[in-house]
Amino acid sequence: MTQRLDRIDLLRAAAMLWMTAYHFCFDLNFFGLIREDFYRDPFWTWQRNAIVSLFLFTAGLSQAVALYQGQPWSRFWRRWLQVAAAALLVTAGSVLVFPKSFIYFGVLHGIAVMLILARLTAGWGAWRWPLGAVVIALPFVAPAAMAAWPALEVFNSPWLNWLGFVNRKPVTEDYVPLLPWLGVVWWGMVAGQWALAHRPTWLGVGDAAATGVRRGLVTLGRWSLSYYLLHQPVLLGLIWLVTRAL
Repeated sequence: MTQRLDRIDLLRAAAMLWMTAYHFCFDLNFFGLIREDFYRDPFWTWQRNAIVSLFLFTAGLSQAVALYQGQPWSRFWRRWLQVAAAALLVTAGSVLVFPKSFIYFGVLHGIAVMLILARLTAGWGAWRWPLGAVVIALPFVAPAAMAAWPALEVFNSPWLNWLGFVNRKPVTEDYVPLLPWLGVVWWGMVAGQWALAHRPTWLGVGDAAATGVRRGLVTLGRWSLSYYLLHQPVLLGLIWLVTRAL
């Protein structure tokens, strides 16, 4: 019998609410109601990086809990198929809305690959701290490396840029490659494994049942995949209806 830990779901819910506010502003910009540069303005790009980091760190925490509770591979693959199918839906939807910059390796695509890698490296212990740091640092050295060795430019190709060792971001609305983001998942997983072994209360082990607003946030965190798929169509639809009524 598996137990959900409320504090992880609360952390995920915080990321979801932040993401919703971010996407609401993005959608206002898409309809021309505000004028912001979401692709270059640090105010927006740093928020986007923080939101993705929070999601991926909690994904690592959740994998630590799943392994701690003895989740079999069969259950892992059932959940993984849901994430992979959702990633394909995101790609299909983005082709309709952004045909010239559709999403082919966004956050769900990245999570699908990184979950497998996290599971396979679960026994690497504390080595994932320095390895995660290397993975996070590698994209920052890519421009210099490619300037010194032009042959490395091959990693910018559409077939390899999902790895993340690039010196220019591909034209796509969401891009979450393995570098640097696998490092964040690794850090979340090793932090979760350490906490479960030494400070289980930090993750909510033994917490009383949530009530009130906290219960609502916990529920939101537990339905993160469904919410992720639905929130943008709902936001876009509502803003479109308002603009039609004006």
